[in-house]
Amino acid sequence: MSGPLSIASAGDPTRRRAPIAYVVSRFPKLTETFILFELLAVERLAQRVELFPLLRHRESVSHPEALDLVERARYEPFLSRAIIASQLRALRRRPRAYLGALAALMRGTLGSANYFFGGLAIFPKVVHMAHEMESLGVRHVHCHFSNHPAAAGFIIHRLTGIPFSFVAHGSDLHVDRHMLDRKVREAAFVIAISRDNLEEIVGECGEWARERVHVVHCGVDTALLRPVPERDATPRPFTILGIGTLHEVKGQSVLIDACRLLVDAGLDLRCRFIGEGEDEARLRAQIDDAGLGGVVTLDGRRTRSEVVAALGEADLLVAPSVVARNGKREGIPVVLMEAMSCGLPVVASRLSGIPELVEDGVSGLLVDPGDVTALAAAIRRLVDDPHLRVRMGAAARQRILSDFDVDVNARAILDRIDALPGVVTDPDRRSYDPRSNDVATPSVSVERP
Repeated sequence: MSGPLSIASAGDPTRRRAPIAYVVSRFPKLTETFILFELLAVERLAQRVELFPLLRHRESVSHPEALDLVERARYEPFLSRAIIASQLRALRRRPRAYLGALAALMRGTLGSANYFFGGLAIFPKVVHMAHEMESLGVRHVHCHFSNHPAAAGFIIHRLTGIPFSFVAHGSDLHVDRHMLDRKVREAAFVIAISRDNLEEIVGECGEWARERVHVVHCGVDTALLRPVPERDATPRPFTILGIGTLHEVKGQSVLIDACRLLVDAGLDLRCRFIGEGEDEARLRAQIDDAGLGGVVTLDGRRTRSEVVAALGEADLLVAPSVVARNGKREGIPVVLMEAMSCGLPVVASRLSGIPELVEDGVSGLLVDPGDVTALAAAIRRLVDDPHLRVRMGAAARQRILSDFDVDVNARAILDRIDALPGVVTDPDRRSYDPRSNDVATPSVSVERP
């Protein structure tokens, strides 16, 4: 293992060239475009990134933009000779840090089978990742999701002193908050993707957490996702698009019921669902039972370019999110941002952080989650008023340009990392107080509540 890594001040250009590490749950995951395109945006800012996925995700379809990152990603098994060697090295050189991190992880996750056993399973490989990060000269660890990736950042920080941050998205925050207080206390900063998530964190941890949590929205590539030229006036069915994993939380069954009401009222429409998931069989049965076999289709997973093409062919995107029976709910669905960037009007649920993106009656229409009648009425309103669709689509595009551009928001995150004070990455050689609330307060343009 290399000796302690002294990081210079934030303004030092040699420090800027030092890599940052991203820790993610799975990579590449087709539905998590927000991580992929944030990574690409950060690298466009001349910042080298080292990617450390906790698991390698294998799918039959992958975004072509992910291929280079997959080649460079530092995948690790759960156990190997190198991982065992890293445990012995850490126990020999930093026994207090190693045993303290393990004990803190176990105490913090006790009572949650997922977090406790999942944390124990990843601990050895994360210890090895910490050694790799030191060898690479990593200056900061940024973790996507407040569950296992944030736990990995916590362990790496305890072992090496390298500062870490994490992003709280949706169900990772809403369902299980074991150890959240400790992660927030020890992180250099926390990113919430919505004001709603910020309040969730403060409600769990206490008012002290408010100054450590910053709202930076996920973003999309507004250069790629642009409004399409106006199509010809050839008569055709009104086309509704739904994109996302086929899962209860996405509310596809609500949209299918709304389509049944609209078809019964004489509307000529088509509804396409892009994505796959555990609810596919149930949704197919629902479509058949409703007699919508020629109207509603489940088109399976699609690549990025195919999704962009589908957005260009649609008249409306609908995201009828609901709170699942186990408490899961979305943060702000990225698919809404993608559609709005393309100038599409949207109909979505008045839930979680969605109202922070969609202004009801201006850039889209909001309905109460699970209300089939209200959802059908909102769709019908847009079907009957093409001028309203055009106005809302234009307003939607401007909303994305102003606050949901991936390059702007990646810059906000990188600026916050760059503004952190220098550290010495060896807990055995510095004063360490995990109760400390002191963090730098950089001047960056991020949304605060």
